[in-house]
Amino acid sequence: MSDSRTPWHLWVVGGLSLVWNAFGAFDYLMTQTQNEAYMAAFTPEQLAFFYGFPWWLTAAWAIAVWGSVAGSLLLLFRKAMAVPVFVVSLACMVLTSFHNFVLSDGAEIMGGIGPVIFSAVIFIVAVLLVVYSRKQRAAGVLS
Repeated sequence: MSDSRTPWHLWVVGGLSLVWNAFGAFDYLMTQTQNEAYMAAFTPEQLAFFYGFPWWLTAAWAIAVWGSVAGSLLLLFRKAMAVPVFVVSLACMVLTSFHNFVLSDGAEIMGGIGPVIFSAVIFIVAVLLVVYSRKQRAAGVLS
C-alpha cells in the first residue's frame, strides 16, 4: 500500500503553480476587460491582434488559463481531478499557440522570437504539471 501522506513538494509545486498560473489568469482578465493601464504597454497593432481573436480562440484561452488555476487548486486540495484539468488546460494552450504562431503572424506582431520562447516556457511548465499530477495520483497522494 502506498504512503498517501502529503509530500512537502506537493505544497511547493502546488503553491508555485498557483502563483504562476494566476499571472496568466490576470493577463487574460486585463486583456478581456481591455484595462487601459495594462494594455497601454502594447502597440495599436498588438491591441488589434488581441481584440480581434475569434470567439473560439478566446474560449480556448479562457479554458487554458482558468483551467490551469483550477488544476493548481485541485493539486493543493489533493484531488485526482487535477490531472484531467491540467490536460485540458494544456490542450487549449496548444490550440491558442497554434493559432497565434501558425495560423496568424503573432510572433511578428508581438515583436519576434521573445513571445515564442515565452510560450514555449508556458508549454513546458504545463507539461510538467501534467506529469507531476499524474505521478502524484499514481502514488496515491491525489484521490
